[in-house]
Amino acid sequence: MRKIYFAGSIRGGREDQALYIAIVEMLREFGEVLTEHVSGADLTVAGESMNDTDIHNRDLHWLRASDRVVAEVTTPSLGVGYEIGRAVEWGKPVLCLYRGSSGRALSAMIAGSDGAIIKNYETVDELSLIFVDFFS
Repeated sequence: MRKIYFAGSIRGGREDQALYIAIVEMLREFGEVLTEHVSGADLTVAGESMNDTDIHNRDLHWLRASDRVVAEVTTPSLGVGYEIGRAVEWGKPVLCLYRGSSGRALSAMIAGSDGAIIKNYETVDELSLIFVDFFS
């Protein structure tokens, strides 16, 4: 079974948490989502109760074990940027989802990376075709 690493903002802001639930649900059709907790309603901008080193090491373990990475990058997040950078460095296929209508500029480090596929979308319904294309 394909292993998928989903990245979304936690400490950078939780305003997209409901969207993350829908994304994780859709991603389950394509494999095992190693980071389902990112969509959890119990997660706040304070993050998890684990210490930072343990979170870092656990997440990098999951990232290394993944076959593909999907990141929602509309809400800026240092952690998500770090995860994307590592995944690109390790040669993992990376899909970045971005809602251009958000009024937020996409980081040039993400937009300019030739190691990441950037897909603009506005509604959850649009993600089905994007995922089919990415996972085919």
